[in-house]
Amino acid sequence: MARDRLGDVQAFLVVARERSFTRAAAHLGVSASALSHTIRGLEESLGVRLLTRTTRSVSVTEAGERLMNSVGPRLAEVDAELNAVSDLAQKPKGTIRITTTDYAADTVIWPRLAPLLRTYPDLKVDLTVDYGLVDAVAQRYDLGVRSGDQVAKDMIAVRIGPDMRWVIVGSPDYLSTIPLPKQPEDLLALNCIALRFASGGLYAWELKKGRRELQVKVEGQATFNGAYQILNAALAGVGLAFMPEDMAAPHVAAGRLRYVLEDWCPVSPGLYVYYASRRQPSRALSLIVDALRYTGG
Repeated sequence: MARDRLGDVQAFLVVARERSFTRAAAHLGVSASALSHTIRGLEESLGVRLLTRTTRSVSVTEAGERLMNSVGPRLAEVDAELNAVSDLAQKPKGTIRITTTDYAADTVIWPRLAPLLRTYPDLKVDLTVDYGLVDAVAQRYDLGVRSGDQVAKDMIAVRIGPDMRWVIVGSPDYLSTIPLPKQPEDLLALNCIALRFASGGLYAWELKKGRRELQVKVEGQATFNGAYQILNAALAGVGLAFMPEDMAAPHVAAGRLRYVLEDWCPVSPGLYVYYASRRQPSRALSLIVDALRYTGG
């Protein structure tokens, strides 16, 4: 395609997206009449009408729709590649939006990104804590961080942590007041500290012993939507809690918490950072992913 026609197609895509010559012209920095002339010239060269114009609206014809769907994504990829190449000659900058859990934010993400932000002052991180299964693309996040079994198959995923063992813990004071649970079903009669998802539902503890797997819908006096609030409630003797072992281990070593039902404690896939597979990562995004990347065994 000749260079001028490529520019005309790009102009058409803006009009098609905006559904308005006036808004598209403002976006492109040209007059509406000049833009209309450009689109007519493109239609004449192709021999087909791309837009249907009325005094009140602009709509896309079948041919225009086909052009949008076939050429539009390719031009977007070219534009992304050009931006990525341009990034190589510049200091990384811009804001990277990340959705994650508080556990991942405190134990993995922030410890690794804090030095990066000191090195690159034009780089910004906008981090949102959320226990829902967020559609990162639809909600315009650049990166998501979740357990490996929660990442959609069409995403590019990079491991940022080892597999995690989950444990059930309680304070010595609370455990002294109850019969120690011997089977997962015993948890139903005990005070368990629950995790509430952003959707409003409660997390069912996922337990495993050999090939047996159970989901226990626990209840209790306290429900939170954050891991550290659950930990603090367990330390206060409110009930039993279910959490990653590395959160509980220092308190177990100090005698503030004790493990129960240890033979039912499962191992889950570790944390992964993920982003859309169709996206060409910027230098800023690549730097963050590389900083988070897990390099252990």
